[in-house]
Amino acid sequence: MFGISHFEVFLMTAILLNLTPGTDTMYIISRSISQGRTAGIYSALGISAGVVVHTLLAAFGLSVILTQSAFLFTAVKIAGAIYLAYLGARMLLEKSSTHEKKSMPIQSNKKIFFQGMVTNVTNPKVALFFLAFLPQFIHADPGTASPIPFIILGLTFTLTGGTWSLLTAYFSSMATSKLRKNAKAGTVLNRLTGIVFIGMGISLLKAKASS
Repeated sequence: MFGISHFEVFLMTAILLNLTPGTDTMYIISRSISQGRTAGIYSALGISAGVVVHTLLAAFGLSVILTQSAFLFTAVKIAGAIYLAYLGARMLLEKSSTHEKKSMPIQSNKKIFFQGMVTNVTNPKVALFFLAFLPQFIHADPGTASPIPFIILGLTFTLTGGTWSLLTAYFSSMATSKLRKNAKAGTVLNRLTGIVFIGMGISLLKAKASS
């Protein structure tokens, strides 16, 4: 439907990725710690807005590529599969680390929202991930390319990530020390997500090689 393939796989992977501790999560926790639940919620909304921006940029950019050249779009997908496998390998090899609370200046909710959005939009890793991740679940023919499937996948990712971000803001303001000190859970999620990414990358590369 809508040129999307294996949506259930995309959804499961998106949820798993959102659960993996990262820069956005730590930003939300830091804001929740320093200014409370409301500030954490605004930071979560700002980051979600940033993901929407990445979605639109990837959607229209990739749909244009598909319209112009099926070969080029396939090349982007293969490069994306390799990148996913690379990300997975890095997550598996990465040493566990504890994320310590950083002191953050008190700011208005409007500034917190804007800062969260800018932090996400200007993160090149997020842009690269979207370019690598979304095309793996798109099945469309050249000349009939549409940004719709990319937007659907991107908004799905935004919804799952936004839900997790809001939950993080809510509970980190209540149980800060537990979230900050639970490095073992973060390491397990990193390893699990890394395995998923490597498996996905290898599977996609094999499928493309045989097609």
